Amino acid sequence: MDNKRKIDFLYLSEPDMIKAGVTDMAGCIDTMEEVLQLLAKGDYMMAGSNHNSHGAMVSFPDDPVFPNMPKNGPDRRFMAMPAYLGGDFDMAGMKWYGSNVENHNVGLPRSILTMMLNDKETGAPVAMMSANLVSAYRTGAVPGVGVRYLAKKDAKVLGIIGPGTVSKAMVEAFAIACPTLDTLKIKGRRKETIDAFLEFVNEKCPQFTTIQVVDSNEDAVRDCDIVGVATSSPVLVKDYVFIKEEWIKPGCLFCLPATVNFDDDFIANRCTKIVDNQALYDAWAEEFPYPTFGDITIIGSKFTDMIHEGKMSPDEITNIGDIISGDKPGRTSDDEIILYSVGGMPVEDVAWGKRVYQNAKKKHIGIELNLWHEPTMA
Repeated sequence: MDNKRKIDFLYLSEPDMIKAGVTDMAGCIDTMEEVLQLLAKGDYMMAGSNHNSHGAMVSFPDDPVFPNMPKNGPDRRFMAMPAYLGGDFDMAGMKWYGSNVENHNVGLPRSILTMMLNDKETGAPVAMMSANLVSAYRTGAVPGVGVRYLAKKDAKVLGIIGPGTVSKAMVEAFAIACPTLDTLKIKGRRKETIDAFLEFVNEKCPQFTTIQVVDSNEDAVRDCDIVGVATSSPVLVKDYVFIKEEWIKPGCLFCLPATVNFDDDFIANRCTKIVDNQALYDAWAEEFPYPTFGDITIIGSKFTDMIHEGKMSPDEITNIGDIISGDKPGRTSDDEIILYSVGGMPVEDVAWGKRVYQNAKKKHIGIELNLWHEPTMA
């Protein structure tokens, strides 16, 4: 007789995830396109009473009074990001991570991530997986969807500011979504990071026949059809990467999953504003006191601040899911400058994690672990 109370789940290490296709960027872009449409329809849930919270975070004091408590520092936190996503995914899950920029000094990623997928009815674990690559690839793929729908059709020149892990994923996504790209400009701060980025591009994106390492943000932006910015987050807004309007080529698309700033008047009056999911930025505006931009470093939070200040109206912001579905227009001219804000959401991790898990099951990848044969207390 079947024991219906027995619970097993699949454990997937990072090598298992790679075997199961976590680095399939083309597949991830297609998956994120589905996700963004579901977000626009509302077929999802995230944390908080508003159902749109990014997650719950533990950060640390600048001067702890207890001897073993960690001290605040750049990107030092623990975070839990639960979500449910509907549609064909129909899956609950949570990404969990600890982050500390000092990890780089010992050869570790800044953030170390794991994810659990759970049965939506019982809450039982379905899979536990290494999630650094899940997060990196979905983070790059969401801007890739933006390039698919918002870039000029003949885009050739790509600029990257901040050639780290996120930009590696973005540049691969951009190359897939826009095969006409052939020129790449890179602005970074550390030679080892730039060299690692160049090695990645040469391996993954041979379509770039001209590659330039430039010395300034201005050089990285001028003459570009697409610009991706993914720098680490300074504490003060005044220290964010600031892009001047005079540098920007007409028709440029900016994909912005990290810290960046523009002039208020330019944002309000001379660019088109697209977001991955406006409800996320509204939730951040509820959870953090005005001004939200600063506590939240994503440019979409500056949009909500500017609405608060009366500098623009909510109907000037468009969800990309509505553009994908055809309910709203995307690019309307070759000269239109577009800012595409990418906040990142756990529904995206759940979606890509679910797809990779399904591949792993089909290919018999991973290790089955037992939670219990019979619950001791039920």
